[in-house]
Amino acid sequence: MQYNFDTVVDRSNNFAAKYDEVGRKFGRDDLIPLWVADMDFKTAEPVIEAIRQRAEQGIFGYTSRPESYFEVAGQWLKKRHGWDVDPGLMIHSPGVVPSLSMLIRYFTDPGDKIIIQPPVYYPFFDVVRSNDRVLVENPLKVADGQYVMDYEHLEELARQGASMLLLCSPHNPVGRVWHKEELVRLGNICLRYGIRVIADEIHSDLIYSRHKHTPFAGIAEDFRRNTITCLAPSKTFNLAGLQASIAIFPDKKSRARFDKVLGDLDIRRNNCFSLVAVEAAYRYGEEWLEQVNRYIAANFAYIQHYCRKYIPEIRPNYPEGTYLVWVDCRGLGLDKNQLHDFMINKARLALDDGYWFGDNANGYMRINAACPRSILAAALEQLRQAVEEHIR
Repeated sequence: MQYNFDTVVDRSNNFAAKYDEVGRKFGRDDLIPLWVADMDFKTAEPVIEAIRQRAEQGIFGYTSRPESYFEVAGQWLKKRHGWDVDPGLMIHSPGVVPSLSMLIRYFTDPGDKIIIQPPVYYPFFDVVRSNDRVLVENPLKVADGQYVMDYEHLEELARQGASMLLLCSPHNPVGRVWHKEELVRLGNICLRYGIRVIADEIHSDLIYSRHKHTPFAGIAEDFRRNTITCLAPSKTFNLAGLQASIAIFPDKKSRARFDKVLGDLDIRRNNCFSLVAVEAAYRYGEEWLEQVNRYIAANFAYIQHYCRKYIPEIRPNYPEGTYLVWVDCRGLGLDKNQLHDFMINKARLALDDGYWFGDNANGYMRINAACPRSILAAALEQLRQAVEEHIR
């Protein structure tokens, strides 16, 4: 079927954090929210229908997960990414961030060093620090206008000792889809120094143009044995509120160890709606995904064209993956606090501040482009007016 992503869905009664928490987060309610990374699109119709049918059963007791749940996830990974995964090594978790936190807590020791690569999704900082581990930063660098990994610095850090590296692939917020060669070089360093890789691949289905996602654990057998992969249909199909993700382990022993953690917390089970929604998404959602990816890519082009024509001081990237645009605002000549104030009180936009993602991201903002184009148009017009007033 053909989906209409231009439709503006009223989320005022949706209990949406993206909308309802704007006032608390930004100090005023009259902002266009382009911050929280969920979509303003209805999910695929087969997913909605599966949830509708489940709701009509009228009983919402404890769930029992069928074998088909992980089997269909494996089929999706094989078809979309060429990655052949044993469903027996998969496990359900309420979310990728909870998985990261639990993996750090139970697969490393207090005081261990954990490497991250900022600017990066800001919960990466939190899950390390809140678990009493030592945060070690291997900042991305810019070469020929593109973010790349700093392997020399990474190897220097590795020689000093680290237990784990959190890999964001595709990378949030800079939108890189890492080439296989880039991942191989990183993986070899981690193997050489005994650093386990936790690969956050939640955006792996949101890929554009000629780019192709490479599952890190699917590159080679020694990489697979050294990697735990976290992914979810939540970004792909806009299902974050259903709280369902999948972690993929290298062996039965490590999976059993994580399963015990989930059991101790009594969070092994899906809720009754995520159980059917995830299966429906992976079985029948590909048509919707292909259409939404084309629409989001057109949104990227729209943002690029608008800024070049009307706001040359604002320089958005064109993401290779994710639906998040990384925007260079340094042309405004504002420090991070001034830029924060400018976006809220002048442009009247709720965006993610660059400095949330690391000290090397001052002067940047992150825009969520997974919304109807009319919302983007209104946001960019407000931004244009604010910039014109600023530079007068």
